[in-house]
Amino acid sequence: MRRSGADNLPTRMKVLLVAALAVAAVAVVVMLPPFAQPLSYHDFADRRTLLGIPNTLDVVSNAGFAAAGVLGLLFLARRRETGPGSPFLERWEWGAFTVLYAAVGLTAVGSVYYHLNPNNGTLLLDRLPMAVVFMSVLSLIIGERISMRAGRRLFLPLLAAGVASVVYWRYTEAIGKGDVRFYGLVQYLPVLLIPLILLLFPARYTRSADLVVALSWYVVAKVFEVFDARVFEATKLVSGHTLKHVAAALAALWLLRMVSLRRPLASPGQA
Repeated sequence: MRRSGADNLPTRMKVLLVAALAVAAVAVVVMLPPFAQPLSYHDFADRRTLLGIPNTLDVVSNAGFAAAGVLGLLFLARRRETGPGSPFLERWEWGAFTVLYAAVGLTAVGSVYYHLNPNNGTLLLDRLPMAVVFMSVLSLIIGERISMRAGRRLFLPLLAAGVASVVYWRYTEAIGKGDVRFYGLVQYLPVLLIPLILLLFPARYTRSADLVVALSWYVVAKVFEVFDARVFEATKLVSGHTLKHVAAALAALWLLRMVSLRRPLASPGQA
């Protein structure tokens, strides 16, 4: 397949472009004044109670995350090998995917806990595993496309940054000076960086199209989240937030499809 003119850029220039975008995003967030999580965030459109379960569909729709987490961990338990012919060239990738799917499963638990009684206190357990998912995906994409060594070295620092962003947000809320800026950065920085990385750097594995589909499902999930009330008004049956859970779970499942079927390319990109 013919690639874009990005191939003509020196590797160092490509890395600098990605790094510059990351630094610029961090700088913008740091320059913004601190702002608390709006309490309106917890006002979801579908508040129906069915079978004694508050906010029923927002609660039960987390089954998709549980399924994705369990299926992912079962696959990873069976496929521990690395090298040619395996879904993983290096052992750390297997470990990172294991952390990722454990966090997807825990997202189901945290989100159920939150949606039974939505407030800033219960939101903590919802956001912690999600931050781990975001940072795991980012480090894996860095490793697969830019440099295995960079992805491996950034994995734990990125996880720590993701968890710290949630803990910091909750601490500032507790002392009456809520600041959600850095969690927002953890959530949206991968959305900015990953498409650029995919555009600039060659694939190291097959099944790149599956990765694009998984990212597309996540974008669809965010759109449903934004239009929560409008979707509920239009359907009278299901809200945008419920469909957000479904679409985000499909993203995790499609990512699992990718990793289960992919194999290293005969001519991998940069090491």
